[in-house]
Amino acid sequence: MSFPLLTATAVLPAVGAIATAAVPAARRTAAKWLALVFSLATLVLAALVVVRFEPGGARYQLTESHAWISDFGVRYELGVDGIGVALLALTALLIPFVILAGWHDADPLEDSRPNRRWRPTQGFFALILMVEAMVILSFEATDVFLFYILFEAMLIPMYFLIGGFGDRAAPAQFAATTAGGGDEAAATQRSYAAVKFLLYNLVGGLIMLAAVIGLYVVAGTFSLSEIAEARASGSLSMATSTERWLFLGFFFAFAVKAPLWPLHTWLPNAMGEATAPVAVLITAVVDKVGTFAMLRFCLQLFPEASKWATPAILVLALISIVYGALLAVGQRDIKRLIAYASISHFGFIIMGIFAMTSQGQSGATLYMVNHGISTAALMLVAGFLITRRGSRLIADYGGVQKVAPVLAGTFLIGGLATLSLPGLSPFVSEFLVLVGTFSRYPVVGIIATIGIVLAALYVLVLYQRTMTGPVKAEVRTMPDLRVRELVVVAPLIALLLFLGVYPKPLTEIVNPAVEHTMSDVQQTDPKPEVEAAP
Repeated sequence: MSFPLLTATAVLPAVGAIATAAVPAARRTAAKWLALVFSLATLVLAALVVVRFEPGGARYQLTESHAWISDFGVRYELGVDGIGVALLALTALLIPFVILAGWHDADPLEDSRPNRRWRPTQGFFALILMVEAMVILSFEATDVFLFYILFEAMLIPMYFLIGGFGDRAAPAQFAATTAGGGDEAAATQRSYAAVKFLLYNLVGGLIMLAAVIGLYVVAGTFSLSEIAEARASGSLSMATSTERWLFLGFFFAFAVKAPLWPLHTWLPNAMGEATAPVAVLITAVVDKVGTFAMLRFCLQLFPEASKWATPAILVLALISIVYGALLAVGQRDIKRLIAYASISHFGFIIMGIFAMTSQGQSGATLYMVNHGISTAALMLVAGFLITRRGSRLIADYGGVQKVAPVLAGTFLIGGLATLSLPGLSPFVSEFLVLVGTFSRYPVVGIIATIGIVLAALYVLVLYQRTMTGPVKAEVRTMPDLRVRELVVVAPLIALLLFLGVYPKPLTEIVNPAVEHTMSDVQQTDPKPEVEAAP
């Protein structure tokens, strides 16, 4: 029996979570290092998955299949295609940086007022590793019921990360407007954000559960491979209305997770109240499960319904692009600005998926990876900035580049990646999405370019207001990036530059999987309308 590599990539961080949580309370530093070691070991296993994966080989590789709940037809089935490999690698890559960036985020608070509770360091890092385990396994699951369990289970550690470990700048945010200080108000806001995150995603998950049960009634199995074989052989056929209802049940849950307008409102609250590393975990890792599932489950299981719903989904994606960018322009809070920018970017991803072209879907997959890297770079540097000043408000900054030039420079590169500057990796993704969309839906492609213009506006205005101009008194003594912070940011910037000029390593892995998806929905790329030369 071959080594179960896919299982190992998920089990290792889960074991790390248990080991980290078991470290005695007095040995916080040991717990941090233990979590970091397990995350790096997981990254090594993810690299082995990438190396062993053959882009031109079978659709699902490194497969594992074992009986689990036989009475209900549930199996423990794993397998990765190119899209799953790319997102698995992204997750394993980002978690060590998340841990390093949050090195002191769960340390005990210095003052001992009753409402300043002990922050359990071990629990913070154990929860991060548990999220990593569940997300990785969700990218590998080829049994629909197994995926559903992971899709819902990851909400639990995320709820505690948002509600239990808030941004330390939050009390200062509320102190000026709340009688008696800002601690209580900040805790209330944190709880509200965590509960909103949980309720939105639970409702989506419950609707998906009904669709999962309906799929089993129709297909008699939860296995993606068995359903695909039955469809190919003609032994499985769904009534049009049944397929559309099942599609809507799955898509609704994925649209909440993605997040797609108008199901997006939980994201700004969650990212605003969470620490910067947890905000990265939300938008760069967990939310990718939603867009990934649209490709793996919606298009593969319900091809006709996917084509039927495409016009409406493209409209929602366009609204997300423009609406998210417009709200980002008007934000006064740095972290909420990045959150609304992410809503706009997810609009591009979903638009690329449902453009039903190979360029659009390749671009959407690349966008998932590149958005994860660029958002991590920008949000983590923003977190370092906020920690120094103790405020998330843009108006509280000014002239930072004169006192902390390295911090300002890395913040600028992260911002330029967010607006998809040519030469940085998000540009390749956005270009492919727009080209793929325009070739089939030119009006949609044209309207989507408004998001590009607005992105330039909110990023450059943010940089101008925080980093340039007169040096404010509160930032005169602000230190520049420290060694640990440079170790976090420098590799992310290097990746943005490398994949910006040489995206081939990603496209070689992703493109064959996209071809399979296009075959599922029986779509081919539209031919250019060019008149023959006389």
